[in-house]
Amino acid sequence: MIDYKEFGTEELERIKEIYRGESWAAYLHDDEALKRAFEKSLYCLGAYDGDKLVGFIRCVGDGEHIVFVQDLIVESDYQRQKIGTTLFKKVWDKYVHVRMFQVNTDMEDERDNQFYRSFGMKPICEGNMISYFR
Repeated sequence: MIDYKEFGTEELERIKEIYRGESWAAYLHDDEALKRAFEKSLYCLGAYDGDKLVGFIRCVGDGEHIVFVQDLIVESDYQRQKIGTTLFKKVWDKYVHVRMFQVNTDMEDERDNQFYRSFGMKPICEGNMISYFR
């Protein structure tokens, strides 16, 4: 059974393993910068299989007027189990009062684009990136 709970930089090594496993290499060049990014994040919610972090969502913003979903990632062995959907829905509901709720993804990523549209989010396209907002 997957449990969901807040987490922080105590999971830094596991966070890096998940990024590495999903080829999100941009986060892996500077451990101190990654640590600061998580320390300064508004909200980090992890999906745990026992004691093992298997996915997470990380938000930045002020929590009142804007929330930006910076990361939504699930380890490949745990994908297609609604973990990402549950993480996103928990954040969606937590910040339902926020005027601007936003996330960016790659324009070519059909799965991500379909996912965000399923929440009724509206797209703004530019270049090879697409931004979704509520």
